[in-house]
Amino acid sequence: MERVFDDFLPPPECPVFEPTWAEFRDPLGYIAKIRPIAEKSGICKIRPPEDWQPPFAVEVDNFRFTPRIQRLNELEAQTTVKLNYLDQIAKFWEIQGSSLKIPNVERKILDLYSLNKVVTEEGGYEAICKDRRWARVAQRLNYPQGKNIGSLLRSHYEHIIYPYEMFQSGANLVPEPTEEDIEKNPELKKLQIYGAGPKMMGLGLMAKDKTLRKKGKEESRGDEKVSLSLSKEDSLEPCTEMTTRLQKNHSCTQFECKRPPEAFGFEQATQEYTLQSFGEMADSFKADYFNMPVHMVPTELVEKEFWRLVSSIEEDVTVEYGADIHSKEFGSGFPVSSSKQNLSPEEKVYASSGWNLNVMPVLDQSVLCHINADISGMKVPWLYVGMVFSAFCWHIEDHWSYSINYLHWGEPKTWYGVPSLAAEHLEEVMKMLTPELFESQPDLLHQLVTLMNPNTLMSHGVPVVRTNQCAGEFVITFPRAYHSGFNQGYNFAEAVNFCTADWLPAGRQCIEHYRRLRRYCVFSHEELICKMAAFPEKLDLNLAVAVHKEMFIMVQEERRLRKALLEKGVTEAEREAFELLPDDERQCIKCKTTCFLSALACYDCPDSLVCLFHISDLCKCPSTRQYLRYRYTLDELPAMLHKLKVRAESFDTWANKVRVALEVEDGQKCILFISGNLYSLLGFEELKALKSEVHEGKFPNHELFQRLKNCLSEAEVYITQILGLVSGQEARMKMPQVTLTQLQVLLEKIDSLPCTIPQIEAVKDVLEQVKAYQAEAREALASLHSSVGLLQSLLERGQQLGVEVPETHQLRQHIEQVQWLDEVKQSLAPAAQRGSLVIMQGLLVMGAKIASSPSVDKVRAELQELLTVAECWEEKAHFCLKTREKHPPSILEAIIHEAENIPVHLPNIQALKETLNKAQAWIADVNEIQNGDHYPCLDDLEGLVAVGRDLPVRLEELRQLEQQVLTAHSWKEKASKTFLKKNSCYTLLEVLCPCADAGSDSTKRSRWMEKELGLYKSDTELLGLSAQDFRDPGSVILAFKEGEQKEIKGIMQLRRINSAKASPLASSSTAASAASICVCGQVPAGVGALQCDLCQDWFHGWCVSVPRLLNSLRPSPTSSPLLTWWEWDTKFLCPLCMRSRRPRLETILALLVALQRLPVRLPEGEALQCLTERAINWQGRARQALANEDVTALLGRLATLRQHLQAEPRPEEPPTYPPAPVSDPLREDSGHNMPKVQDLLEKGYSMTGPEKLAPGEGSSKRDLELLSSLLPQLTGPVLELPEATRAPLEELMVEGDLLEVTLDENYSIQQLLQAGQPPNLERIRTLLELEKLEHQGNRTKGRSLERRRRRRQQQKVG
Repeated sequence: MERVFDDFLPPPECPVFEPTWAEFRDPLGYIAKIRPIAEKSGICKIRPPEDWQPPFAVEVDNFRFTPRIQRLNELEAQTTVKLNYLDQIAKFWEIQGSSLKIPNVERKILDLYSLNKVVTEEGGYEAICKDRRWARVAQRLNYPQGKNIGSLLRSHYEHIIYPYEMFQSGANLVPEPTEEDIEKNPELKKLQIYGAGPKMMGLGLMAKDKTLRKKGKEESRGDEKVSLSLSKEDSLEPCTEMTTRLQKNHSCTQFECKRPPEAFGFEQATQEYTLQSFGEMADSFKADYFNMPVHMVPTELVEKEFWRLVSSIEEDVTVEYGADIHSKEFGSGFPVSSSKQNLSPEEKVYASSGWNLNVMPVLDQSVLCHINADISGMKVPWLYVGMVFSAFCWHIEDHWSYSINYLHWGEPKTWYGVPSLAAEHLEEVMKMLTPELFESQPDLLHQLVTLMNPNTLMSHGVPVVRTNQCAGEFVITFPRAYHSGFNQGYNFAEAVNFCTADWLPAGRQCIEHYRRLRRYCVFSHEELICKMAAFPEKLDLNLAVAVHKEMFIMVQEERRLRKALLEKGVTEAEREAFELLPDDERQCIKCKTTCFLSALACYDCPDSLVCLFHISDLCKCPSTRQYLRYRYTLDELPAMLHKLKVRAESFDTWANKVRVALEVEDGQKCILFISGNLYSLLGFEELKALKSEVHEGKFPNHELFQRLKNCLSEAEVYITQILGLVSGQEARMKMPQVTLTQLQVLLEKIDSLPCTIPQIEAVKDVLEQVKAYQAEAREALASLHSSVGLLQSLLERGQQLGVEVPETHQLRQHIEQVQWLDEVKQSLAPAAQRGSLVIMQGLLVMGAKIASSPSVDKVRAELQELLTVAECWEEKAHFCLKTREKHPPSILEAIIHEAENIPVHLPNIQALKETLNKAQAWIADVNEIQNGDHYPCLDDLEGLVAVGRDLPVRLEELRQLEQQVLTAHSWKEKASKTFLKKNSCYTLLEVLCPCADAGSDSTKRSRWMEKELGLYKSDTELLGLSAQDFRDPGSVILAFKEGEQKEIKGIMQLRRINSAKASPLASSSTAASAASICVCGQVPAGVGALQCDLCQDWFHGWCVSVPRLLNSLRPSPTSSPLLTWWEWDTKFLCPLCMRSRRPRLETILALLVALQRLPVRLPEGEALQCLTERAINWQGRARQALANEDVTALLGRLATLRQHLQAEPRPEEPPTYPPAPVSDPLREDSGHNMPKVQDLLEKGYSMTGPEKLAPGEGSSKRDLELLSSLLPQLTGPVLELPEATRAPLEELMVEGDLLEVTLDENYSIQQLLQAGQPPNLERIRTLLELEKLEHQGNRTKGRSLERRRRRRQQQKVG
């Protein structure tokens, strides 16, 4: 299976050239210059000089065109193959009376073509089923492993592809099992299939008549019930038998399914556009597609999206492209010289420029200028108006010519290119990957309608390059270089072909290639060669040489072909002016080549002719009836070849003259005037005349021409040097100095030139002056008392001579030594400012360059020693700053102290000083914070630890701080585990602080949702405290108290609001009442809805955690759980109200004790202390309320009732339930409810025994059924609570529910309030239903685990 490119990887960039103005003036010459580099990539980009900006010459208002329509996924070759395959298989199923519905696998449309291809490559359906290799098929299709996708692919293959493939192979068809057979056979009945895929007749997938089939599609959308029959011998082989009706349609179906796909091509749009209307459409399309302004869409994004779209089967994007618009009809984008319009001076410059695409094909160096006809697209430019995604497919130019494309304006055009050396490789790869397309259309690549992803080509070894052509840039494609691309947006481009002399061999090879493909030619290559050979004097010299080579090969081939014709027995011949015939009348009927030099015709078959390569394919007539039609005789062709040879060898004649002229011979003299002086030269005028012949004969830039130019230039240089030496002093200073040796060599070379210089005596006088100066300079250097001033004056005199002598160099060296020693002395002086290490290194480098002497060597050694010591201390300082092993401050102080004695500025030592200062300041901060009145805050310690870790100094205090921070984090983690639920969306500080905005249901709910999604991250926002405020314990306590009041006030308000909402359990509700919203975002309704006891809001029972009745009904010696329904755990708090685990007060006190040991202050610790104080205060108030006389009396009644229930006789085998924590014995019944309780006891429902039943499926189910049957017999209340007693208890209950702490008093008040009201049967029933659903899920899961356990045991035994 081919590799799937999920993300497009851009190929490497093609070469980009930026010619200078001098290079830009010769277009074809510059292209020939860059050709050795550029043709290796196939394409290249040329950026003209910035000032070259041709005006846009198209008449915008009158420009109207009709674009082509391009469907992107029909361009790519592999996608086209897939679409053709889908079309054929869809036709197959359509003929069977069903529509093809492609299934989705892993959220993507199944690639039926790739599936069939992989199955075929793996050996076919039967082999894969036999070896059970469907998982490998899924792997080759790049599906993830471990999801049983192989079985799914097999099913889809059986239902959709396999019938089609079997039908294509002509498999025999036998009757299928009937519905009656399926009903009688249980094995067949088990294999019934439900699906929306295509249903093949013969597989039980078809409705019995068309009416039913149509109705089934409309009502069930293809989900009708179907059946599949398997053979008895192999259950893995699908039934592929067809019905009798399918046998009748067999031939028709094969005709439709095997019909070759229609030929590719682009249809024309129906709408005509102007440039403005097309631009508005293009920009609107791109902006809407990418949902951003067109100029902001990155080119990389457009490129990746383009290749994704062309490879997509399911996405069908259509664009329009104004391509191949004739510039003759609509006007070129470049200015064109014509008599119809007057051009401005600027336009005239661009109208005659060689880079104007109307001019380039007809330049003198171009081959196409010798073709008279205006070949559209080759000699006459074509225009292109593009929009985003509009594309041009892989192709090479006609006759393998060059092409040049200029983007006048608009968004970039993306190009891809392949060099000519890889052209055949590209063709082989495309044929290998999409053989189906090339079987029906062998010349598919010549139709410009096929794309293939460059990544695919590169993965098969095809070298591909790319480039983005921006406005004002040229793109050149070289002979036989495949190229393609697409437009990034709305733009306007122009393109044309051109051919240079180096193209001629490629053009001949192209004709041979066309002959093999039987492809029509645009023009006759032989006619072009002969036309140029007829007028050789008009040819460029390089072109003449190339034409001569091609003409010679062509004449030899023509001799061989005519000889073979003669051997066949054809003796008749007649001359034919082929150039006067239309191309369709002189084309070979075999290979479609346009004939020119010769052709074979028949007297009996006048409408046919063949080229001499296919003489046996003309007709069956005898050779005596066939005759040769020729343009030139074999005697005329050599004459034309000779004229070409003379033109090509004209350069050789000139070269011989130059060789003779450059030889020095006695007696040749001429006169040369330079700068008004007269010189006698030998053969100089003749040399100048030969130089002029180069331009007249258009000779190439040959080596002899360079020698001639060099000879003339050398003579002029020597004369100029002589003039400089014999001129005045100022002129000598401006001229470059020559050495004494060069002066002597100059005299020798002047003697060797064919020239005589009258001023040669003046040169000799200069030489005498130099010798006198040398003697004086040697004397001054030998004297020990010579001053620097004297030496400097001698040096200046030597420079004025115009000749460089060795003594001048010695004087310069001596002066440099003295100046360097003075500079070093000043730099190291004690009173001077310390120089940097770089300055000292520069002095040392400067000292190494000057000449050596004893004093210089001594100072250089001292300076080197000083630098070595300085670099050593710098290295030590660098080691202390960068090494992982940190050093104490004392070592840093020692290094700094030692380095202060070095008279050099050292950067690392300075950095070490700064680091030491920072470390000392850090230590001071630590001492200050540790010695303060209060424990430091954790944030302050963490900040100090972070700073201390970054310092490259070993700080003893850092370990202590790290330990304190670690201890604080350990306590915080322990507190988090105590309070926070698993995967809680709250932080510890948020749980410990009161919820100040509890009164706003929307705010509270939205924040809870934000925390669930990880969007809300503020710990202190609800208390209104900043991080600085948390450092003040007083502020925390005050804010906590205010938060308590706001929380109580808010929850009361929220309870009133939620109580007014309609109950989901009610049969009807008023339209005006607001509805509750569950945490899932939906409105709770019907059975399963629960109301929070704190906020009074409603929730789905399966969306939140609810109390478990079975866990709370555990027997004890002092209780009767089934009868004391007021003790049942039916209290429900929603996740918005119950934010934590709510540990017991004893656990919190243990955390506070650990907190007191911490030498660090934590915001969570302050909040925990406030929470504990709040809980203790509430506990005191609750105990005081429970100690009230009335409340105590009520508690006594509950205790009496509990004792009465305990004293009743028990049945012999009472049912038992799983154990639960023992509740407080605070239960009693009122008198009027006693009879009903007694009735329950008599019926045997008492649960006071300590027996325990092992938990299991049966016990849980019986428990739930027992509780459900007991519900109608529960009545109440069992206590009468006066309003004066109930109200304070309910208020305490609300405050207690707000506490994130578990207290026994809360449970006692809850039981008392629950006993004082009728049993909430609706809630109990809802809880039972939820628990039943949970037990059913656990039972299913348990059975699955039991089956797995048994299977593993069996495997171990086996």
